[in-house]
Amino acid sequence: MLIPYDDNYHNVAEILKQRHGVEVYGDLEFIDRLSKRLHEVFGGNFFARPNQFRKQACWFGEFDEFLYIDTDIVVFEKIIDNLNYFSEYDFLCCDYQHLGGIKNVFTSKVLEENIFTQTDLKDIFNGGFWASKKGLISEQEIYDTFAECAAHPEYFDFSQKTSDQPIINYMILKRIQHRFNIVRRLGGAPGNWGGTSHFVPTGNHQLIDPNVEQSLQYLHWAGIRIQPGCPYWDIWEHHRYLHEAKPSIVQSQTPKKSGILQQLVSKIKR
Repeated sequence: MLIPYDDNYHNVAEILKQRHGVEVYGDLEFIDRLSKRLHEVFGGNFFARPNQFRKQACWFGEFDEFLYIDTDIVVFEKIIDNLNYFSEYDFLCCDYQHLGGIKNVFTSKVLEENIFTQTDLKDIFNGGFWASKKGLISEQEIYDTFAECAAHPEYFDFSQKTSDQPIINYMILKRIQHRFNIVRRLGGAPGNWGGTSHFVPTGNHQLIDPNVEQSLQYLHWAGIRIQPGCPYWDIWEHHRYLHEAKPSIVQSQTPKKSGILQQLVSKIKR
């Protein structure tokens, strides 16, 4: 199911429906109302990308169990199998965001004022891939959570212009106890961020994490502009244009050299 980011979705929605049976979220008026109200709680200019809050519609869709993924993700596995963990847990994520500490999510105030414990903060997650169950969070609870957050902006790290990630982390850590990060599964799990440099191509447009000798479950280009020359562009390019011809602008572009390397090459040429 597609939750439209804005009104410019009709062409891609038609393609997704034809190829993969993807439907558009049924109540677009609700999405708009929810997003606007959440945005208004903080004020008109607080967030860089307020439409990211539209993903909160997941809690009220037609699925009893759901998994949300950003559209800058390529999935390499049978994604539905992740929901098997719902036999024991109510909320799932699958990333190593917590290893970076509380950066881009919280400030030290949440510890100083006993909002969360160190144990709680080990469950920090990336907002691009998470799963839960319908009915665990009510519409009013979402509004109440946002009001709490708006009253204490000092709890959150918005220095990198993140929008929904700090708020959804606050809501989940506060309101859902039975959480599980899939990377903590028995036997370990591979990384999944596009900014990680050590993943090894397998030859079939997938990747292996040599640190755990496992194939990646998915790859997320979070915070990375997806264009020729970006990390793992060949992986993205293959999956993005799997069913259609590549546009000429993509075919003609070549990876750009880094600034320092370009300067060195220019100096040698001179």
